Amino acid sequence: MPVFNGKYLSITSYKRDGTAVATPVWFVQQDGRLLVETDAATGKVKRVRRNPSVRIAECTATGRLRGEQVSAVAELLPDSETSRVHELLEHKYRVEALLIKPTRFVQSALHLGRPRTASVILAVTPQ
Repeated sequence: MPVFNGKYLSITSYKRDGTAVATPVWFVQQDGRLLVETDAATGKVKRVRRNPSVRIAECTATGRLRGEQVSAVAELLPDSETSRVHELLEHKYRVEALLIKPTRFVQSALHLGRPRTASVILAVTPQ
């Protein structure tokens, strides 16, 4: 399995019509899988539920790829995994989280964008 050392992972999932949609995300690597916490209502979750085949690569915060894409399979983990993965991500991204959490709090208080729903964990296994 390729080792992903960066801070951002580009996950490319596919719409019904086959159009590829790449999204940069925070991740942790554990037991041969890449674990990502995301909002349950995001497009990537809807796309993965329909088609678990994805492509992944290390990327920058803006999504510019920093390596070759590899094929992978994504799956939603049970809700019981959410808090464990959340802790792993908070440990890896502690400085970034200090900057982002207040912004997200203000956005949700002002109802900017779509309201957040429950978090889910995507487990991505490179092929």
